[in-house]
Parts: sequence; C-alpha cells; structure tokens
Amino acid sequence: MRPLLTMRPLLTMTLSDLRQRLRDRSFFIFALLVPISLMFVFNLVFGNAANSELEPTTIAISAPTDDQLAPVFSTVFGHIDTMDITVEETTEADARAKAEAGDVDVAIIVPDGFSEAMIAGTGVDVVAVESDTAGLEGVIVLSIVQSLVTQFNDGSVATTAGFALGIPPDQFAQIAEDAATAGPAMTLTPGTLSAEQLSPAAATIAGQAGLFLLFTVGFGVLGLIIEKEQGTYSRLRSMPMKPGLIVTAKALVSFVLGVVATAVLLTVGALFFDVSFGSVVVVGVLVAAVVVASTSLMFIVAKVACTAEQAGAAQSIIAISLGMAGGAFFPIAATGLLGRILDLNPIAAFTRGLGISSNGGSLADISGPVIIMVGFAVVTVIVTALVPDRRAQ
Repeated sequence: MRPLLTMRPLLTMTLSDLRQRLRDRSFFIFALLVPISLMFVFNLVFGNAANSELEPTTIAISAPTDDQLAPVFSTVFGHIDTMDITVEETTEADARAKAEAGDVDVAIIVPDGFSEAMIAGTGVDVVAVESDTAGLEGVIVLSIVQSLVTQFNDGSVATTAGFALGIPPDQFAQIAEDAATAGPAMTLTPGTLSAEQLSPAAATIAGQAGLFLLFTVGFGVLGLIIEKEQGTYSRLRSMPMKPGLIVTAKALVSFVLGVVATAVLLTVGALFFDVSFGSVVVVGVLVAAVVVASTSLMFIVAKVACTAEQAGAAQSIIAISLGMAGGAFFPIAATGLLGRILDLNPIAAFTRGLGISSNGGSLADISGPVIIMVGFAVVTVIVTALVPDRRAQ
C-alpha cells in the first residue's frame, strides 16, 4: 500500500502540471510551431543549394590550328562526363564577343606560339573570359582551365631545369610533354560515407529539435521557481508527502513534454522533408536519452536562478550555446581537444545518434551517443546536488 500512497500524489501533481502546461499556448508556440517554421525556412533557403544539379554549359575556345598542344583544351572538355559541356571552336574575336553577350558561359583563348613558349620555358598567357550568367558551372570550368595551365607550366619548368642541367636541346620537347601529361604523384581514392552523417534536411530537423528541446523541458522544471515566488511550493511542502516528490513531478512533466515535442518534430520533419531516421525503437531511445540530459541541465538553472526572469535568461543562453555547438543552424567540425569537448554536448550526441540510426544502426550501434547523454545527465545531477540553492540563501 505504501508505494501506492507515494505514487498517488506524484501522479496527481504531474497530471495537474501537464494540464496547466498544455493549456498554456507558449508550449505549442515555442515547442512546436516555431521549430517547425524554422525547419521550413532552412529547407527553402538551403534545400535547393544542397540538391542542385549542374546546368548545361557552353564553352567557346579559340586556339591556333597548327599548334601541337593547344588542342588539348578542346579534347579535355570533350571528355568530361560529369557535366554537359558543349565546346565551340571559333576565332578569338568571336569567342570574346559571345562571352560578353552571354551566348557562351566561358571563352578560352589560347595564344599563337603556345607550344613553342611551353617548350622554351618562356611565359605565355591563356585568357579565360567568364560571362555574367556563368554561375557555378563557370567556376568549375575555370578551375579545370587553371589545372591544365598548371600542368603545362610544370612542363615549362622541367624544360628550364633541363637546360640548366645541360640536357641536349633536342630532348626538351619530350621532357616538356612528359612533365605536362604525367599523372599526379598522389591519387585520391573515394571511400564510403560516414555512418554518422545526416542529409542536409535531416540535419536541420535534428538540430532544431535538439535546440528547442532545451526550451521545452524548462516548462516543467523552471515551474519550481514560479511556484516558490507564488507560495505554492511552500503549501506543497506542508502536505503529508516526501518533499522529493515535488521535484520528481516537475522532472516527469519536463520529460513527458520533451519526449512529445521531440517526437512530433522528428515525425513532422520526416514526413514533410521526405527523410527517415531509421528504427522507431532506436530513435525512441535516443529521444529519451537526450530529454533526460536536457532536463537534468534545467535543475541547475532552477537552483542557481533567484527569479523566473533570471531562469529564463539562463535557459536561453544555455539553449542557444548548446544548440549552435550541436549543429542546430550549421554543422560544426572541430578536431583535437575542442572536438572532444563538443562531442560531449548532448545535442551533438543526439544528432550523431540519429545519423547512425538513419543509416540502419541498431541499439548497439548508438551505445556511444547514449552513454554520452546519460553520462551528461549523471554528472549534471551530481553538480546540482553540490550547488547551493541561491534562493534559499
């Protein structure tokens, strides 16, 4: 019977606070409406950029017909499969005019005597004219041109070095060609994506859910300060029950509100932005862990703040700081000691856990992020017990 007598006042206080919070429109505004609106804004601003495709590109190339190396420019752009590039061979004046008129995206002008200058090691300029409408495709074309010029310059340097070493002049042409056409000393082999990565849309949803979770859990715990100011807390303390049940009820309110709000945000975000976070069970464990960590943090605020205004300000500072460090607005990559510190952020651990679950991770795979969030909660509870109550003082 004693456990039932203990549970009855706990449930009564919890349900009473939940009804009060649900009647308060601020919960629906700050826990649901605002983050969902921000998700839509971020998706509209950055969604197209993340999923954009390269447009067809037209290039006008002017090169001497009798030059040995100049045709390489046309050959290279004609063999690029990742972009739809149309190459037009024309005169220098026509290439410039088309680029200035916007008829082509980039005009490339190879001067007369290009091969001779490369072989002799003298300077020569390859002119690239970018139109006003070139966009990202123009930047890519210019980078390819720069790479080609760099390779040709390597051949020129090799020729100059051969002259200094006393190599016969009849070998200069072969040396320059070998240096210009040689493959790179190092190659890059593409690997598989990290199993902890989220798509841009999914990362936005996870970040916003984690950020506003820190505001949501405050509705329950920080209610202690309001009740102390209004005298309700003293009346509850005078009732025949353990004082710890009052704090436990506030924690349960924060936990329930946090779980509901985070689950709704993830579900709505997944439906509207067509993303998946993986197994419902795995995601549920991550949500429970991050809510526990966030709720524990609010107890420090409730114990340190003397007024509701101070508690609200401290809550906002903590939420924005941890939310931004956890990637609520943009991904943050850090290495070394700073990277290890950022990894202890429960919002960052929550986002990383969702990245694992979205790639098919199981409960065992998310053990790392869960341990971080639960460990954060344990440390925070210990610190809360050691910190003196400023309001009591």
